[in-house]
Amino acid sequence: MKEQRIKRIGFAEPSIKKAFNDLEKGKNEDKQLFRFLQRAIEDLKSNPFAGIRIPSKLWPKEYIKKYRINNLRKYDLPNAWRLLYTIKGNEVEIVSVLIEWFDHKNYERKFKY
Repeated sequence: MKEQRIKRIGFAEPSIKKAFNDLEKGKNEDKQLFRFLQRAIEDLKSNPFAGIRIPSKLWPKEYIKKYRINNLRKYDLPNAWRLLYTIKGNEVEIVSVLIEWFDHKNYERKFKY
């Protein structure tokens, strides 16, 4: 019988976790984004591969240098928001590491579309 790996969520750095938690206390738009991200987190706990794989040639160099990623995925949120994350893991657990989220306009800027 194949054993299931533990799936959990992490944040690439403490400031990202703080920004996430601050959304809950923010204005209505911030609270709505917080709920969108919460839903995404629940989905990623169930299936870390729920997001779309981004080809490596499109990865921002800062992510490669700062977070030493070897994969990058995009999870589409409502209202054209995007959540970027990477997957780390071993035989025992899979961790979806949240890197950044932004609206579609800033997403396009980041990826130079």
